[in-house]
Amino acid sequence: MLGTMVSNMLFKPGQAPLFDSPSNYGLDFEDVEFKASDGVTLRGWLIPGASNKVIIQSHFGTACCRAGYTNEGRKWIKGYDEDIHFLNQAKYLHDAGYTVLMYDFRGHGTSDINDPAWITWGTHEAKDVIAAVDFIAHHPVYKDASIGLFSICMGQGASIEAFGREDGLRKYSQIKAMVSIQPMDYPTFVKAMGLPKFIRNRVRSVMKKRTGLDLDQASWFPHVNDVNVPTMIIQNRNDGYLNETFVNRVFDNLNVEKEMVWIEIPERKNANQNRIVAYDWIGKNPGKILEWFGKYL
Repeated sequence: MLGTMVSNMLFKPGQAPLFDSPSNYGLDFEDVEFKASDGVTLRGWLIPGASNKVIIQSHFGTACCRAGYTNEGRKWIKGYDEDIHFLNQAKYLHDAGYTVLMYDFRGHGTSDINDPAWITWGTHEAKDVIAAVDFIAHHPVYKDASIGLFSICMGQGASIEAFGREDGLRKYSQIKAMVSIQPMDYPTFVKAMGLPKFIRNRVRSVMKKRTGLDLDQASWFPHVNDVNVPTMIIQNRNDGYLNETFVNRVFDNLNVEKEMVWIEIPERKNANQNRIVAYDWIGKNPGKILEWFGKYL
């Protein structure tokens, strides 16, 4: 019972309603949808910019969607005091001339739920990253565009996993750069949460029955050296779940042009808020992000 409860908290789809719109920021947009390789329909916004350069944003998992994070509908556990609006970064990227594709991972926002209907912290979601890139690569307007990946937490794990797939991101020469926000795989996260080993083992057993995956082994980390585009990592030093050794290993294993950006955001009242606060920070501090994409796209 306890393993099931914790598993539901960490892996249940459909927890993040679509609570914002580009129209609230004065942005023109198109509602789009496309299919992943296993047939799951994904939905998003395409916000056209002034140049032939496209940023694809992949959000963090479970409690998030393309619009960001909201406490709407959360009766018990709130991850952050305020809503976090990912359209803040869409706005400054658009103002810098970029077209922006924001989409919901499977089981999030308005995208369909996969079968089995559980979030996998990047394993199945890697198919969604590939589908988003493929959508742009074959779009009649943007097929010749330079592409940048703006990949957040689970989104960056799914992106790295997608670089390691045989038919994955390495085949798309249009991808020119990636910004990776707070890398953390599932095994590192549950240890950082401080869950006792017996609970972790019960969750592991529940999820293996539900998905067929051993999530303690299903890490995207082995694919870090498959990334073939310049990559910048942004990480909050005050992240309550920070495993600095893990983050440094990710950076050290990148065999591309790279930059490590450590930020220090004043601490909040709990570990979860000290992680999520960085996802608010990226919408309000465009400097390093625009500099990186501007250098390579």
